[in-house]
Formats: sequence, structure tokens, C-alpha cells
Amino acid sequence: MMNRQLKTAARTLALLVLMSGLTGCFDKSAPKIAFKTIEGTTLTPADYAGKVVFVNFWATSCTTCVQEMPGVVDTYNQFKGRGFKTIAVAMSYDRPDYVVNFAKTRNLPFDVALDLDGSAAKAYNNVQVTPTSYLLDKKGNIIKTYVGQPDFKALHALIDQALSDKG
Repeated sequence: MMNRQLKTAARTLALLVLMSGLTGCFDKSAPKIAFKTIEGTTLTPADYAGKVVFVNFWATSCTTCVQEMPGVVDTYNQFKGRGFKTIAVAMSYDRPDYVVNFAKTRNLPFDVALDLDGSAAKAYNNVQVTPTSYLLDKKGNIIKTYVGQPDFKALHALIDQALSDKG
């Protein structure tokens, strides 16, 4: 009897996990949130309407984040003339002065935002691990999530495809 109950509970749990995963597949809209940049400007979803956007959650204390940043810069520079935007969102635990220093000394050519209260990370599926990045299509839908450094060659192909999409 106990074995049967465990199997039923395991099946129910597996079904719930599957259903929650499928639900996420149908709701791919990126959160409609504003970002506050290190320059003090506020970026809203309207500022990126019709653009392909790479949202990168990172931290100055994250070794992988620091290592991937030249690839993020190269990606931005390669596609910026075609309607591609990047926003690097520093995690709430990152010191703002460190973020500003990092962005300035490395001449980051894209928007850098501070997530001082953690609301952006929370809105984006409660980001905990850095780097975590999201590629958004022109309609503001998440088309790919990266946890860790992306395969930049594959990312470039996906960006190229998203930029070519007429929809």
C-alpha cells in the first residue's frame, strides 16, 4: 500500500513539474520593467520596442561575468547597427561604484543598469546565478535564456535570425 502511494505521489509530482514547465513555454514575454542606468536615465520597454535585446545579469565579483564581457561587447558591436541592443544589469549585491568603475575602465558601449533593490532580477524569473542572460525578439518575447557564458557563435546566429525576422 505504501509503495503504491509513493508511486502515485511521484507521478503527481512529475506531472506538476511537467505542467509548470510547459506553462513557462507558452508565456515567453519578457517582464515589462524599467531599468535605471549608471548615467541616471530610465530605460523602459518602449525604448527597446522593435529591437532585438540581450539582457545580461552580471556582477563585478563574478569571474565568468568578467571573462564573458569582451564577448558581450563584441556581440553588441557586431549587431548594433541592425537594431540590436544590450543592457548589462548589475546584481543588487554589486557595489554601484564598482559597477561604474568597471563600465568606465572597459568602455562598455551599451547600457549598464543597477538593480539596486533586486526587482529586475526577481522579475526575470528570480535570477540568482550570474551570468544569466536573456535574448529578446523584436516583440519583447524571450527566445533564449543563458545561464553561464553563452556559446557566442550560436548566439550570433540566433541574433542574426531574430534581426532578420520581419514579424
